[in-house]
Amino acid sequence: MKTLEIPPGIAPAVILVEPQLAENIGMTARAMANFGLSELRLVNPKNGWPKKGVREAASGATHVLDAATIYASVPEAIADLNCVLATTARERGQMKRVLAPDEAMAQVVARTGQRVGVMFGRERVGLSNDEVSLADAIVTFPVSPDFPSLNLAQSVLLVAYEWRRASGRATIPFSGEMLSPPATREALISLFGSLEAALDGAGFYPPEKREIIARNMRDMLHRMAMTEQDVRTVRGALRALTRAR
Repeated sequence: MKTLEIPPGIAPAVILVEPQLAENIGMTARAMANFGLSELRLVNPKNGWPKKGVREAASGATHVLDAATIYASVPEAIADLNCVLATTARERGQMKRVLAPDEAMAQVVARTGQRVGVMFGRERVGLSNDEVSLADAIVTFPVSPDFPSLNLAQSVLLVAYEWRRASGRATIPFSGEMLSPPATREALISLFGSLEAALDGAGFYPPEKREIIARNMRDMLHRMAMTEQDVRTVRGALRALTRAR
């Protein structure tokens, strides 16, 4: 059994209401696993469960599918939850708070010790008004009005990402920091001398412009903020070029 980074019950449950396509369920599981969510609830999935092709679409996130629970109705799926959010792209005319995903997930994180679920509707028609009426608040996405349609798994991905950010777990996996320390002045001055000597030997400088060109090249190398490894690499290249000549 896969060891989960975040035990069930800490992150919100994802509730898919009458999902139709196996690919969407599989990609939803993948999106959940990307950001540490693991509790998937399926309400009356079309053509039953499990679905052919769902595991392939999950791309390795099969632990989410294996733990998924099936319910016959929305009330059954949300019965044990303390807070329920409904995602929708349409204004429903209901007197409910409407939240963007970042604000919604910040409020979810603040509900320490409470069980929260986020409902996502059918691929074509979304949630019904009656289903939305069972939720505490609506979550909607600040999409372009020119093309507001979101895939089911994309919607889950946005919510999962914002939950991870709000919970303080959104640390990038690597920093890109320099593995070599900055070059010392001594190393740079030595490099300048080697470079200028090599260029002298190649006849690069017009005599009357040698000093100004040399200063410009030093400034250029300074702007590169070279590391010790950078200096060693350039010096090695200069030696190879000089030997070849």
